Amino acid sequence: MEESLGVQFFERNRDGLQLTPVGEMAFREAERLATDMENLERKLVGQDGAPVGKVRIAAEDAMMNELLSPILAELVREYPDIELEVLTDNDVANLSHREADLTLRPENKPQATLEGERIAAIDSAVYGAAKYCRRNRDMDIENQPEACTWILPDESFSHLATGRWYRKHLKNVNSVIRCNSLQAMAALARAGAGLAVLPCYLGEPAKELRRLSDPLDGESVDLWLHVNQDTQQMARVRIVMEFLAERLQALESAVEFSATL
Repeated sequence: MEESLGVQFFERNRDGLQLTPVGEMAFREAERLATDMENLERKLVGQDGAPVGKVRIAAEDAMMNELLSPILAELVREYPDIELEVLTDNDVANLSHREADLTLRPENKPQATLEGERIAAIDSAVYGAAKYCRRNRDMDIENQPEACTWILPDESFSHLATGRWYRKHLKNVNSVIRCNSLQAMAALARAGAGLAVLPCYLGEPAKELRRLSDPLDGESVDLWLHVNQDTQQMARVRIVMEFLAERLQALESAVEFSATL
């Protein structure tokens, strides 16, 4: 192509090949064209009216396991012609990047460009295994948290509302285990490796765990179900969103755990 157009897209240096300024411009233009074509395809597909075809759903792994799995099992029984594609990650799909039709994620200030429904407020608390508590009978979480071993999220969970609590109460803690998954944090806590701040919907059902604090005051985060604007008019996407919203809102009491010690 370089020869036929009479331009140079790449040049060689000691690190290998790199784009020339012309190559960078061509690459950006190709990306823009690909995005435009994908947008057009989605808008054309969005004109259908039948609840048949693929719907992509994105959620964090803990939400998928604890909240969504039984709901999706019911959904596929009721709508066998809808094909679900489930995406799980701590950094759930960004709808503006067209990676998912529906996204379940925690956030207190969703972008104004996102369409969706608020489901509930997620409360969190400190949890520890009974065997960890027996080994550390004299622990004082409020006044001497640095004496405990803590299981903490890594930087991939910087969006968590509980980050303020970590910075205030655990800034001097040295004994930590860091994880990139709430499921991993819960598993380590159940095994007695240390204490963890977990969403109550994840900590309360675990028989191995004890809740060692009230839900953290001021650290709750809203749970939202967002829909992709390009596909929200598709019959299958509307059906799945309405189905999920109704079932998830019925679980509000489990998500918004408010009992005290």
